Amino acid sequence: MTAANISAQPPGAEQQPSEGVAHLSVGILGGTGPQGRGLAVRLAAAGQRVLLGSRDTERVAWVSAEVTERAQSVAADGVRARVRGGSNRDVAEAADLVVVAVPFAGHAGTLAPLAGPLTGKIVVDCVVPMAFDRQGPYVLDVPEGSVAQQAAALLPKSTVVGAFHHLSAVLLEDLSHTLDGDVMVVGDDRAATDTVRALAGRLTGLRGVYAGRLRNARQVEALTVNLVSVNRRYKAHAGVRITDV
Repeated sequence: MTAANISAQPPGAEQQPSEGVAHLSVGILGGTGPQGRGLAVRLAAAGQRVLLGSRDTERVAWVSAEVTERAQSVAADGVRARVRGGSNRDVAEAADLVVVAVPFAGHAGTLAPLAGPLTGKIVVDCVVPMAFDRQGPYVLDVPEGSVAQQAAALLPKSTVVGAFHHLSAVLLEDLSHTLDGDVMVVGDDRAATDTVRALAGRLTGLRGVYAGRLRNARQVEALTVNLVSVNRRYKAHAGVRITDV
């Protein structure tokens, strides 16, 4: 190896993406559910413009107002919380980047009709294929390999990234709690994964970490089931921290 091939940075010390995502409007499909509300209130408190999508436009209207009020209560001086609600289609059309936070049972049915409005956009999937029986949580098989890969198949003209799976909805909504963890980001497009890593970094206490190609989404999604098992046993809200990076 010649001197020209030796990196000045230590292994794993990849530079974090810049904060060039503050101008993006972030849509959240399934925005009235716990994960969607939690992401929305944290992003809005950071100054991100948030669009909440739902099948129930009446419900999403009052949830948006509640999220705005809560986010503004903890926002830094000079930061204005901006949250607006609408149908999933309206949000898909208006947002610059869209997060999918719907239940797995409604995942395909939600995304299939939105392929047109989501064309050319980054779609961040945080849906987990999980079910429960008498023995606890377990992973459901997805024909495409993972939920994120299912999204990619349904949205061939969008750039699908997997992220935000391991964040506790309870802690996201608890604004008295300081977040502390990493967001594992998987995807096939470097610019898109860097954008999502930067978006994760907008949430104080979190960091986006690249975790491989979209084909690796299956393991990332399934790890959530292990975390749920940890939480049920220890009455906790466990997350993920990647060391040595």
